[in-house]
Formats: sequence, C-alpha cells, structure tokens
Amino acid sequence: MSPTQPPTISEAISGDHKSLDEYADRIRSSTSLEDKTKWRNQLTWALARHAISEELTMYPAMEKHLGEQGVLLTNTDREQHQAVKEDLYKLQSLSPSSSEFLPLLDRLMTDLHEHIKHESEEDMPRLEGKLSREESQGLARSFERTKMITPTRSHPSAPNRPYFENFAAMLAAPIDRFKDLVSAFPDKEELPEKHRSML
Repeated sequence: MSPTQPPTISEAISGDHKSLDEYADRIRSSTSLEDKTKWRNQLTWALARHAISEELTMYPAMEKHLGEQGVLLTNTDREQHQAVKEDLYKLQSLSPSSSEFLPLLDRLMTDLHEHIKHESEEDMPRLEGKLSREESQGLARSFERTKMITPTRSHPSAPNRPYFENFAAMLAAPIDRFKDLVSAFPDKEELPEKHRSML
C-alpha cells in the first residue's frame, strides 16, 4: 500500500491479521495477569469486529463478483469463522491464569491462521482479480466503517449471514460496548498506529 493511496480490501484485511498476531504475542509475552487480561480483551475486541465485518462486507462482494465459486468460498470461510468464534467466545471470559488459557489461545490462533491462509491464497486473489483498484478501496472503506458498529465480543450462536447478522449485531453491539467501558485494555500508545484512531 502506498502512503498516498487508500488500502485495498486485501491490504486492509492483512493489516488486521498482522495486528491480531501482535495481540496474541503480547498476551504470551506479558508477565502480569493484568497485562495478559488487557491484551486478551484487545484481541477479543479486534477479532470479533474483524470477523463480522468480513462477513458483512467482503463475503457478499465475493458472492456477487465470483458467483457460485464465491458462494462456495464464503461457505468455507463461514465454517472457519465459526471455529474461531467458538474459541474466542471461551477465551474472552477465561482468566489468563487458567491452565486452559494458553492452549485455547494456541488453538484459536491455529484456526485463525488456517482461515488467513485460505483468504490469502483463495479468496483475495480471486476477488481482487474481479475488482478495479477503486472498487477494492471502496470495499476496504466499507469494511473499516462496518467495524465501527459491530459487536466487540464473540457471539458464536448469532447468525452469520447478511440481514440476519446485521440485526443480531445491532442488538449485541450496545451491550458489548457497555462491557468494554468496564474492561481493561492496553494504553492507546501500546497499540499499533492503525488501531489507535479506532478507540
């Protein structure tokens, strides 16, 4: 991505993926329970928003531009997201002091990396091949805007298809945001530059 060019959808999504890896690494490297909890909350906040935003923006674009192939790809993506959401749901309320915490974090990140590989090798090249740079940048803007209104916690039993997911997200988001107000997070200065402006 050029500093003067807005990101494409691939660039926006891969930027999020890098941040998610950084948050997981910060959980592992933190030495205090307080810091591990803050980074767990940050990972939950970012991953929940990322997954729902993909489902509401990128997946419909894939189905529209790639036809039946897009439908098949997004079905695989939704199955992968479901595994990630179920792990994240458990992780978001589990104390980092629990003996189950790090194995669950590792499983979550393994499932996430499987999904990331599928996106980067299958989804993104095919979708970007059908979009002009301007269309891709517009989709990236929609993806980023959608993250501003989505739930900030995992809700694996919520619908994962547009319209139903939109409605469920509108119901869950205010409750999640209230919980965020009373939860600990890393200081703004500790976050990657990209996420500082989203707080």
